[in-house]
Amino acid sequence: MELPSWVYRSYENRLAHHLRSSGKTPRHIGVILDGNRRWARNSGASAAHGHRRGADKISEVLTWSAQAQVEVVTLWMLSTDNLEREASELEELLEIICEAVEDLAADGRWRLQHMGDASLLPPAIAARLAAACERTAGNDGMHVNVAVGYGGRHEIADAVRAYLRDGVSQGRSLQEVAESLTVESIAEHLYTRGQPDPDLVIRTSGEQRLSGFLMWQSAHSEFYFCEAYWPDFRRVDFLRALRSYAQRERRLGR
Repeated sequence: MELPSWVYRSYENRLAHHLRSSGKTPRHIGVILDGNRRWARNSGASAAHGHRRGADKISEVLTWSAQAQVEVVTLWMLSTDNLEREASELEELLEIICEAVEDLAADGRWRLQHMGDASLLPPAIAARLAAACERTAGNDGMHVNVAVGYGGRHEIADAVRAYLRDGVSQGRSLQEVAESLTVESIAEHLYTRGQPDPDLVIRTSGEQRLSGFLMWQSAHSEFYFCEAYWPDFRRVDFLRALRSYAQRERRLGR
């Protein structure tokens, strides 16, 4: 039997109060938005309907994050693997993603950054994403990375290539550049350069794997796997993730 809404609100308020008291808020949260298609299938609806319901959830989660004083949120909206989906579904999904990002830009509260390889996307889609993000460049709100056409291995390969190109452009030999390659030099060429690494990574839908999300940056992240499909993700689920994070002792590899 489903509990009355006032019970959830009371529980949410207690969780929020506990979290404020703990003082342990993640600076950067990564979110794997998973389960739209399975949610739609269970509802007897089309995959596009599931993706639209998932897009509707994004603004809510960003609002909850801002209320918790999170500084950066990274939303994995489309992986490089997703680009191999059936053409008709992919076309609809890309349109839904573009509309969602444009809506976030119009909201005016967030500073958006596209994260991924724009060359893998249809040119018109890449242009719309770039334009939406550019419109938010002057915003001073929470920083939101929209990962579209993103893959962790792809990002690391891009970072290494960028470092090598930079070194060669400075007149150094390829061998000299390769010998000077360090962990720090790769980090400085990632899509998230200049940002804190994610403290907490949340994945919905019950799947317990990262699937290549922020592979480099998540070396010391805490992970929270939620059973709810993304369209059903509630504020109480979000607060439980933050509570789980606050209760952990972070050693950061030490």
